[in-house]
Amino acid sequence: MSGYEGGHYLERRREEEQRAPRRPDLATFFSTLELVDTSGNRQPQNINSVPLPQDISAAYRNLANAFNTMTRPADDPNTALLDQLVEQLMASAEHPPSQVDGVSDEFLEQLERVPKKNLKSEQSCPICSNPFLEDPHPLVVRLSCHKDHIFDLECITPWLKLNPTCPLDRQVLIKKKVVVPPPADDDEDEYDDMYA
Repeated sequence: MSGYEGGHYLERRREEEQRAPRRPDLATFFSTLELVDTSGNRQPQNINSVPLPQDISAAYRNLANAFNTMTRPADDPNTALLDQLVEQLMASAEHPPSQVDGVSDEFLEQLERVPKKNLKSEQSCPICSNPFLEDPHPLVVRLSCHKDHIFDLECITPWLKLNPTCPLDRQVLIKKKVVVPPPADDDEDEYDDMYA
């Protein structure tokens, strides 16, 4: 015979099991990402090495599968966006790029945080469709492309690690580093002429 606390514990546990998780488990995606992420401090030891195409493909496919498991009501306005993201990820999985052009961890840390007091009850994440204020401690970020492009950090992070673009308007969020060739050394030419 269980006591008062035991009965309440079982009842509370059943309620938690019936509630759907806010977001899918992305552990498999992040473990695959470790193999292909070349952003920031994760550059390969051999600068000429590139990630294997099958590992890049797996990272895109794992994220597409995770996004695909997010269940939404049929009338949810963000269903089309999520379908487009899954479609793009699967296309990238079929024809993987030679390297992943995602953002660095430093970029993610510098994203503008939206304080809870500035969030409205009707606002929700465009990716998971969960209202921000349902979470007792929401971690919401704003992308630099538009003031209304706000996301749960947990939802936008995997996308940005593979694609440096906003999921809503596809604007590139980071500037590509332009490699400037070193100037030709004129002294070397003079030296060669001297002994020619």
